[in-house]
Amino acid sequence: QLQASGGGLVQAGGSLRLSCAASGRTFSNYALGWFRQAPGKEREFVAAINRSGATTSYPPSVKGRFIISRDNAKNYVYLQMASLKPEDTAVYYCAASNVATLTGQWFRYDYWGQGTLVTVSS
Repeated sequence: QLQASGGGLVQAGGSLRLSCAASGRTFSNYALGWFRQAPGKEREFVAAINRSGATTSYPPSVKGRFIISRDNAKNYVYLQMASLKPEDTAVYYCAASNVATLTGQWFRYDYWGQGTLVTVSS
């Protein structure tokens, strides 16, 4: 089970940190990812991190502004977001994948959290 939190309203240029708590499985066996979905738009890959936390991946839209990290001892994954823009407004989801290779393809993720809303005002 994955539980995302930390969303809220922030002004453009501001920062926010999302957290995702995992339970029920061996956390370190899974790669983890963050995705987002804005109203009327498709689900979009935001960040991924491998099982050990040594490797990360980002799309160009957030690279340099967002950082994904994980704490395997505490069973948490985080998404630190900075320099937020109105176009970052979306529901953000954390997800876990059994796939060994780091991926941004949403259908390769097996478990999903419930989502947390991030709203960036201009």
